[in-house]
Amino acid sequence: MSTQASASGSVNEARGRRSAQDVEDSKTHFRVCRFIIETGVKLGMRSVPMATACVLYHRFFQSASLQVYEPYLVAMSAIYLAGKVEEQHLRTRDIINVCHRYFHPESEPMELDGKFWELRDSIVQCELLVLRQLNFQVSFEHPHKYVLHYLLSVRSLLNRHAWSRTPIAETALAVLKDSYHGSVCVRHKPQHLALTSLYLALQTYGVQLPRGELEWWQVVCADITKAQIETIMSELLQLYDMEAKCT
Repeated sequence: MSTQASASGSVNEARGRRSAQDVEDSKTHFRVCRFIIETGVKLGMRSVPMATACVLYHRFFQSASLQVYEPYLVAMSAIYLAGKVEEQHLRTRDIINVCHRYFHPESEPMELDGKFWELRDSIVQCELLVLRQLNFQVSFEHPHKYVLHYLLSVRSLLNRHAWSRTPIAETALAVLKDSYHGSVCVRHKPQHLALTSLYLALQTYGVQLPRGELEWWQVVCADITKAQIETIMSELLQLYDMEAKCT
């Protein structure tokens, strides 16, 4: 009996350590994706290439360990690769300088010395690693086009004044952008993520849509359930809790 109790205690302790490590890993991923988005903005990246960079990062770490790979190097390589995938090519020198300024705001751009070329080579080598880890599957379908379609459908159900006095579109797009801070963006279908972002925006402002035989969300996206919406919405709200912990 004592042996069984000891074994049970060891299992619980291991689970506790694993849970604590998962929380710390989630914080790291949140911070790194915030880094990707902020540097992407400074590099003039469009929303879809930035989203692709975040997805590349999350996909990589679905099968790789933070204890083995430097996350910010993977992020820089993801930015570089995303520019190629989405045909918004970025120079490695620009990526390095913007990322360097992110960590050292008061510093001058890096000199073209041995340290610079070593970092550039590391980014290129890491890009190849990401490609191999993802089996060269680096083209993704994003929820952006779906949320625009759903917004048009919802707008047609509201009167002009109700639409104009609440920033539903802006909020839905902001939620969608924020979703890339966590792995929620790679765990769910883009249509479902788009719809839930809009659903959350409507809930935030208490906007009620006319009801028919079907709910509005069943009309615009037939293959999603209320349980799936609530699951995704819970994961999105957890990201906002994570933001408070990572400031």
